[in-house]
Amino acid sequence: MPIHLPIVSPWESESPKRPIETVRSFAGKRAKGKICHGDAIEFLRSLKRETADIIFLDPPFNLGKVYDEAAKRLDKKREKDYVRWMEDVLDECIRVLRPGGALYLYHVPRRALLFGAYLMEHLAFQHWIAVSMKNGFVRGRRLYPAHYALLFFTKGTPRRLRRPKVKPALCRHCKKQIKDYGGYAGIIARNKGVNLTDFWEDLAPVRHAKFKTRAANELPGLMTRRIIEISGIKDGVFVDPFAGSGSAIINAVNGHMRFVGCDIVSKNCSLIVDRIVTEVKQNRGTR
Repeated sequence: MPIHLPIVSPWESESPKRPIETVRSFAGKRAKGKICHGDAIEFLRSLKRETADIIFLDPPFNLGKVYDEAAKRLDKKREKDYVRWMEDVLDECIRVLRPGGALYLYHVPRRALLFGAYLMEHLAFQHWIAVSMKNGFVRGRRLYPAHYALLFFTKGTPRRLRRPKVKPALCRHCKKQIKDYGGYAGIIARNKGVNLTDFWEDLAPVRHAKFKTRAANELPGLMTRRIIEISGIKDGVFVDPFAGSGSAIINAVNGHMRFVGCDIVSKNCSLIVDRIVTEVKQNRGTR
């Protein structure tokens, strides 16, 4: 049964200390929302309380990566400063999230343990999704790192929680199903897939220049497409404070959600706007 929600506007300032620059607003049939340039915490502070249906967080991991030549130390905070900064981000997300809304946090497992425990004090834990990333390198005396964590929390009982289906694995030579699924292979074939689990092994970071929209690596678009499949609500509000190349925003557009995105790197904001414009042109008349 469809859930009908009151339409709420998230972009009315509450208490930002510094103004957030609006790079572009969209109010068409295909795209409704805006892209902002500025600090993630100040951006979140500019949003009204309990207006977001989904918040997606892919923050800097504090691993020393250079996201902007003009600010090379963005990802080089002292450990205690980084933890405090992330807790401030999470506090604002908790404030902005609607009852029943979903928060997804993508991070390395060590930090996911820390921030997951923090979120457990305020939100309802749903899943630790292991996202397979097999292109990492062994660091020090450790096992080969092969996954990142995607934490899924909700504010109380989830308003929307679907179980998408994925195609069963096929042999690349004979094209037949690799597993028999306990004798249920025929049922799976008729139902056109198996239920999605909390282990996503079919994703890979976008590293090849042929497929990237910027110099830095990008998250696979399938990740946020699944997030919207699981928790998305038509005309609901999707919030992304670390929008990067904008893949999550594009999936929000295609998922018929309103969006509010922000990035501290101005050229990323321009890239996202261009991607939205292109997406709208390519899909004009399909909604």
